[in-house]
Amino acid sequence: MRLPLVHDRAFYKTFAALVGTLILEQAVVLSVNLADNVMIGSYSEVSLAGVAAVNQIQFVVQQLAFAISNALIVLASQYWGQRRTGPIRQAAAAALRYELAVALALFAAVSLFPRGCVGLFVEDAAIIGEGIRYLSIIRFTYPFFMVTTALLGAMRSVETVRLALGVSIVSLVVNCSINFVLISGRFGAPELGVQGAAIGTLTARVLEFVIVVAYVFLRDKKLGFRFRELLRVPGELRRDYTRVALPVLAQGAMWGVSNAVQTAILGHMDPTAMTAYSISSTIFLLLKVMAVGACTAASIIVGQQVGRGDRTALKSMVVTLQVLFLGIGAVLSAALLAIRLPLLSMYRISRETYDLASAFILIQCVVIFTMSYQMPTNAGIIRGGGDTRYGTILDLISIWCIVLPVSYLAAFVWNWPAIAVVMCLNADQVFKCVPAAIRANRYHWIKQLTR
Repeated sequence: MRLPLVHDRAFYKTFAALVGTLILEQAVVLSVNLADNVMIGSYSEVSLAGVAAVNQIQFVVQQLAFAISNALIVLASQYWGQRRTGPIRQAAAAALRYELAVALALFAAVSLFPRGCVGLFVEDAAIIGEGIRYLSIIRFTYPFFMVTTALLGAMRSVETVRLALGVSIVSLVVNCSINFVLISGRFGAPELGVQGAAIGTLTARVLEFVIVVAYVFLRDKKLGFRFRELLRVPGELRRDYTRVALPVLAQGAMWGVSNAVQTAILGHMDPTAMTAYSISSTIFLLLKVMAVGACTAASIIVGQQVGRGDRTALKSMVVTLQVLFLGIGAVLSAALLAIRLPLLSMYRISRETYDLASAFILIQCVVIFTMSYQMPTNAGIIRGGGDTRYGTILDLISIWCIVLPVSYLAAFVWNWPAIAVVMCLNADQVFKCVPAAIRANRYHWIKQLTR
């Protein structure tokens, strides 16, 4: 049977341009974390473990920020399909309020209970101490990062994606430069270790914030933001955004917390396993950006098409996107396998940690193939089409009712080795492909969100 693929070259050019820019942006963003890990890893393995523990908190922060931003993209893309910018500005104002509220709540939590937060992931006192030193500075990045993410979400919804790429490149350069000077105390600067890495990240986040705010309010011509519009959001738009955002925010929170729980399971099994998993995850996430870029691009394109109301063209688009996702997965799996050993050689770690990280990456070669299909399908096509509740329900069942309970039993009751536990922890990325394919090709997810 012949698949009803899109034959319009403009579609492929638009998709490739969006994905390419988003991939580069996400790669640069993750390179900031990779730079911290590699530079700290060269400084001290204990410091690396402390930073790795705090990065689980950072992952929760990032997931919540991206969830609020992605909800904005879902709603705003449909309005952009109709070329209506007023509601986009109002939805962006609502998203900013959510971002600031979450940032303040998380800042308060890690400020009041720093030892308890870091101790969720590791038990070693020396590692906890390094983590607290890192967290004491990195917590100040939360409000800057949250506001920047919301504004970049508004820009992405109207296909202004190069801004985020430029900002991320500047951020990477600044962060790496400060890390190089302050971690080991070069050029007469004090040797600050993990605090030096945190200062580099904080400086980069503040600079990102300044650049994005200046662009959005002074240079952007598509949306025409005015500061006074952020102070008042019409009740109808606020309710519309909240209805879209709450399931996405819940899903982001579940995903962020589940990732932290997964790391905590490994961390309480064996410090070596946690360090190895942190290293393998950083490499995995660096390649995963292609799937993330495809996910965001699909959400934008599908949302615009739903806003236009052409269902015939939408169905061809959905089939084509799924074929593209499978191709992306195959490429990423092969690439991860090819760069495994060269990247591991960058770390100064024990042979045991090296071998365990290598084994984890081999597992992730399978995971990244299936993830590259199910994630853009579930969070790109289905969520982008207006159904934001489905992904939340799917993750609630697959992660919290299956993956985490089984992984806990495997680690602490059945006493399985770390490699088997990691396979359990990533199993949902494989079996979620089935409901993704069924749901996407039934088209019950198409929902008109605009007024």
